[in-house]
Amino acid sequence: MPGLSAELVQQLYRTPPDRFVAARDAAVAEARRAGDPTTARELARLRRPTVAAWLVNLLAIRRPELVADLVQLADALRSAQRELRGPRLRELSAQRRAVVSALVAEVRKLAAAEPDAPPASRLPLAEVEATLNAAFSDVEVAEQVRAGRLLRAASYAGFGEVPRPQLRLVTGEDEEREQERPARRPSAQRGRPEAAPRPDRAAERAEQAERAAQRAARAERARQRRALDRELAKAQADQERAEAELTEATGQERDGAAVLDGLEAELAELERRRAVAEQDLSRAKLARRAAERAVTVARRRAGEVEAAVEALAAEEGNADAGGGAAD
Repeated sequence: MPGLSAELVQQLYRTPPDRFVAARDAAVAEARRAGDPTTARELARLRRPTVAAWLVNLLAIRRPELVADLVQLADALRSAQRELRGPRLRELSAQRRAVVSALVAEVRKLAAAEPDAPPASRLPLAEVEATLNAAFSDVEVAEQVRAGRLLRAASYAGFGEVPRPQLRLVTGEDEEREQERPARRPSAQRGRPEAAPRPDRAAERAEQAERAAQRAARAERARQRRALDRELAKAQADQERAEAELTEATGQERDGAAVLDGLEAELAELERRRAVAEQDLSRAKLARRAAERAVTVARRRAGEVEAAVEALAAEEGNADAGGGAAD
């Protein structure tokens, strides 16, 4: 293997996080079988990304043209902000929201196409969105997003310059060079001089001492490696647990917001119906009062007509009585 290739690193960083370590170790073993210890060491130092960082890497690897559009828009947005061009800044800010929303939707689709990706309900899309937003305010973040080798997500609050996020760009040169110091040979015993050993015995003793020192150094490195592996496993378990808690809390927040929106919509509808009912009640009161006045007038008129009928009947009775007396 001629060296750590970008294609191999890209292949590893589009692997889901729960399979990353196994894929990396397999690549390390292959490099060692090919007689390339330098590449094996570089591969062994590649670190597993978080789920959010993996999703951003997957977007950069699968859809590089979309990420390139994001970086180009980020440059234009930062330029408009520096020049204080209000209308242009508002236009680009609207484009930024649309682009980030579209990219998050694309990330969701890409994750759904991956056979070993986490379920949709556990995707940290809020962290993905925060990282994409951070790329609009920080050139370094934008370049790391485009490279597709993130280890951690970035955070963003409002438009403008933000502090450097806790991200790392993984490259083949990002390893600490180990330098093994030769084992110190035991110093000559102080005291009375002794007869010099024969040359063959001296060389044999020096070789034995060197081998013993090398064994001790290997044992110490192995011990340190085991301790670091234990710490790494614990840290990764804590990280995964924290990410799961964050995903659950984000889902609960989203569900709570949806419930609140629904209640506010219901409340608005009830307020509208109340206003309509109050108007109907007001009209009904006016109609009742008008009907009461009409009833009063009708009763008065009926009384007057009834009195007139009674008076007419009395006159007719008097007239009939007078006619009988005349006969």
